[in-house]
Amino acid sequence: MSPKLANGLIVGDDGKPRCWWHGNDPEYIRYHDEEWGKPLSDDADLFEKICLEGFQSGLSWLTILRKRENFRRAFHGFDFKKIAKYTEKDIERLVKDAGIIRHRGKITSTINNASRAIELIKEFGTLKSYFWQFEPADKARPKKCDYKTLSNLGKTPESIAMSKDLKKRGWSFVGPTTCYAFMQSMGMVNDHIEGCCCRDLTEKRRSAFKR
Repeated sequence: MSPKLANGLIVGDDGKPRCWWHGNDPEYIRYHDEEWGKPLSDDADLFEKICLEGFQSGLSWLTILRKRENFRRAFHGFDFKKIAKYTEKDIERLVKDAGIIRHRGKITSTINNASRAIELIKEFGTLKSYFWQFEPADKARPKKCDYKTLSNLGKTPESIAMSKDLKKRGWSFVGPTTCYAFMQSMGMVNDHIEGCCCRDLTEKRRSAFKR
């Protein structure tokens, strides 16, 4: 592994500087380059993201990433309409599935949140319409997006507001830190640090994205 630079960048074998957290793991690099921070609008994708962030709580994201296809298989592609109909039999099936995180509380939370997602869509039309209302204004973002700033930015006023509103609506495993990780991964904020090869591309994607 290449050493982490003082500014929080790791230069890969391809010579490109990237955010430190991928650790030069090939799968993690692909996620960093192709997915993390890319704006999402599809309801199924958004639901998957927030559920997996909930499963990640207390674990590393790489653990979740390596099990993601198993999660998709186990949870019917994160089709929340199907998940909302899960029964106790499904819970027992999932608890026994070694391919995913066998945490009963997180499994039942996903089923609960599927029903809550349906309720949100009835009210807002799409999950996109609901979640993107929490996008922070440019002036609310840190003046610098460097290693020191990002490594200490676990939650924001906007992620706290999202968490509070989701909990009021009956969602679970959606604390402020989980919500901020969700905001980062689904492109609501661009937290590729300054000097990262993906920062400018991510900003272009965000600029072109229709809210």
